[in-house]
Order: sequence, then structure tokens, then C-alpha cells
Amino acid sequence: MTAHTTGTAARTADADTAAHTYDVVVIGAGPVGENVADRVVHGGLSVAVVERELVGGECSYWACMPTKALLRSAAALRAARRVPGAREAVTGDLDVTAVLRRRDSVASHWKDDGQAAWLDSVGIALYRGQGRITAERRVEVTDEAGSVTSLAARHAVVIATGTSALLPDIPGLRETVPWTSREAAAATAVPGRLAVIGGGVVASEMATAYTALGSSVTVLARDGVLPHAEPFAGERVTAALREAGASVRPGAQTEAVKRDGDGTVHITLTTGEHIEADEILVATGRTPNTRDIGLDTLGLTPGSWLTVDDTLRVLTDNGTPPAGGWLYAAGDVNHRALLTHQGKYQARAVGDVIVARATGEPVDDSPWGRHTATADERAVPQVVFTEPEIASVGLTAAAAQAAGLHTRVIDYDLGTIAGSALHTDGYQGHARMIIDEDRHTIIGFTLAGPDTAELLHAATIAIVGEIPLNRLWHAVPAFPTISEIWLRLLETYGH
Repeated sequence: MTAHTTGTAARTADADTAAHTYDVVVIGAGPVGENVADRVVHGGLSVAVVERELVGGECSYWACMPTKALLRSAAALRAARRVPGAREAVTGDLDVTAVLRRRDSVASHWKDDGQAAWLDSVGIALYRGQGRITAERRVEVTDEAGSVTSLAARHAVVIATGTSALLPDIPGLRETVPWTSREAAAATAVPGRLAVIGGGVVASEMATAYTALGSSVTVLARDGVLPHAEPFAGERVTAALREAGASVRPGAQTEAVKRDGDGTVHITLTTGEHIEADEILVATGRTPNTRDIGLDTLGLTPGSWLTVDDTLRVLTDNGTPPAGGWLYAAGDVNHRALLTHQGKYQARAVGDVIVARATGEPVDDSPWGRHTATADERAVPQVVFTEPEIASVGLTAAAAQAAGLHTRVIDYDLGTIAGSALHTDGYQGHARMIIDEDRHTIIGFTLAGPDTAELLHAATIAIVGEIPLNRLWHAVPAFPTISEIWLRLLETYGH
């Protein structure tokens, strides 16, 4: 073999082309690629995955898992301090070294031995290197030594290469060597002063984490904090950051950045104001990892987002799949819903539809069908692990109005729920439910408050199931839990 591989199929292959042929080839071994491969194997097909970095991808090493580890210790400490009895038992401050050590453990110390071993155990071949599509159902893998292995797919190639941080075109920014989400997630030390450009999920979470870890944090949020969420969500996170000691600057726009000889970062705003920091984190969006995967061989633009049909087959500029419909794209790279759980959801649909088409089974591409990703458009759940947590699914009130829907918005103070008062002294939170008045179903739900993440799935089920409000009345929340918010919202609505 000329490429580093694992898996029974890879170990027994020789140099001949037939030995490198699989039913499916997946480019990218993050959570999405892994799940595609797993579904394909369970469907009885052979599969190879190609990975240029670590098996497990962005989520395992530089995003979901390590960032939540950075946030969790401070959240647990805050929770303890809000409950009498537990509060008195807390005798010290956050142990930053211990937090970073736990983060390292959660990220498996940036080694993928365990995840690579899992691929091997289920019969998935792993090829390490840069994968490029060279022709119909053909992928070349170039490893670190420059050796090239050619792979052929009998049925499908799946692009699951994810995204990278987008660096805006700000004079001096690239030369400053700023942090992106990767450096923030994997930092070995906490900077004394951290400036954050952006106000979205990554910016808000990392501002929350590093403020708790001891940094003096300045958030330069041109469009505000969490601008795509319900307004009360951003307002509460902004207030909490300021209460914790961070400076939050809605509307602040960066004009130029430079780093001097002693490492200090100098930031000039469009107002002429100057800000100094030890590190600067840029969290202004994502860009697809499609620049070097061979899109040009298919008449597609390298570096572009990939457009897909309802079963996640890649579409060309004329709106049709490449001949034979053999190319798919799942996860962030198709720009439908840039969240790990939605990517894994797409992966299940992709893996299953490839198996169906390969074996001649019927394809269910109707809305909410087995082989479609309908939830990407109607019921995307998301938790922002800030203080307070923001949990949402479906449409915001503004989005529903923009869509021309006949809606009613129901708001309720989470702090007045009996379960909230037991959970934390002085609990503060808010809940909003968006009702489609024509169908009498929920189409949007947002919660802001401590530990609201675990309440979200009930709302997701209600939206996906299109459960009528008069039936939801019979879903009785246990007392005394924060889930009693469901009863109060329905009562407020008038049922």
C-alpha cells in the first residue's frame, strides 16, 4: 500500500486498482463522514474514508467537545454558588490548570487512536492524506510523504470535509496571526487580555469561557450578540458577560489590526478608538473546505459551498446531479445547517439512500422521509453554552413573520416556575413559543436560562411531530421541574 490505512479491506489490498475499489468512498472522517460510513457498512456495502488530519474531525478536537469542556467547569461552579448549602462548601476559585487538563482529556490529547481503532473494528478502511476527486467515482489520496493511492467507488463518493474559520479582510489581521476557534479551543495558557471579533455562537461561548478563566475579555460585536437568535437571548448573554467583567461592544467594527514586537495586539476601530490585547480571536463565520478536493474536475468552483438536492446529492450549476448521481455532500460543507448534530442527521440519510440506490430498494424522498433531511429547514435545534444557556429550535418570531406565517408569540418568565426556584435561588430565565395559528402547532421555541439545554428536545419533538396544541395539553410535566414551563405556556395561550 502507498497510503497509511486501517481496516480489513485496506490491509489485504495489493497495489492493483481493483484492490482499492469500494462501494463508497467518503472524503472526510469527522462525525459526519464517520456516520455516513457506519450506515453504509450496516447496509452491507464496503466503504473507505479519507482523512487529512484527525479521525473525529473538528468537533472532537477543536470545537464541540473541547469548547464545552472549557465552559463546563465554570458553569458547575456558578450553579453550586447559587444554591445555599452547596455555596458554603465552595471554598476556592476555578482551577484553571485543572480545567485545561480536563479539556485535554476530552480532546483525547489530540490523538485519534481510539476513533481510528473504531473504524477498523467495524470494517471501515481509513486512508490518511488529502483526498481529491479526479474523475467520475475516482478519488486520489496523497499522504504526507507525497505517495498517491487511487480509490474507486462502485456507487458513490461523499464529500464530508466540513468548514474552517473565515478570516475577514481586515488590514493587518492575517499578519497578526490571530486565534480562530481552533486556537481558542486548544490554548495551553489563558491570555491576560483577549479581544474577540464577532458576536455569534463561537464568539459568545469563548467570551464566556475565557472571562471565567480569568481573561479580561473585550467583545467587538458589529452585529450584536447572537444576532440570529430571539432578541432576549442576546440581551441576557450580553448582560451576563458584562456582569462577569467582560466589555461587550455592540456595533463595534474593526478597521485595522497589528501586533508589535512584544506580542501586544493593537486594534483600531472605525470610530478611531484603539484597543490593546494579548490575543485576538476572530469568530466571524466559516468557509467550506472544498478548495483542494478536485471540484474543478466536475465543473464546480473550488472553495465554494456545495448545493444539494433533497437526498443530499450534489447539484451542478444547472441544477442537476453529475451524470449518474454518484456524488453527495453532507454536513457543514453543503451550508444547510452548520451544526454537528445536523450533519450526523444528514449522514444517516445519505448512508441509507446510497444503500437503497445501490441495492434497488425504494427511495423515500418525501418530506420527513427516511432519505431526506427535512429537519434542516423546519426544526434545527441548537444550544449556545453561554451564561445563561440559550436553547432554541425552529423559527424565531422575526423569521416566522418574514415567512408570511400567521403566528402568535407566547412569552413566559422561567424564573416563576416552581422547579426553577428549587433548581437555583434567584433563577432568571425566559421562554418563548411561536404558534402557527393556521395549524395550531408550534413552529419555534427558545429558552434562556441556566441548564435549559436538556429541556430542548421536548420542543424539537413537538415541532417535528407537528403535535396539535390540544394534544400537547395531555403531555403532563412532572412537578416540581422546570419542564412545567410547558403547562404555563399553554395556559397563557389559552388552552
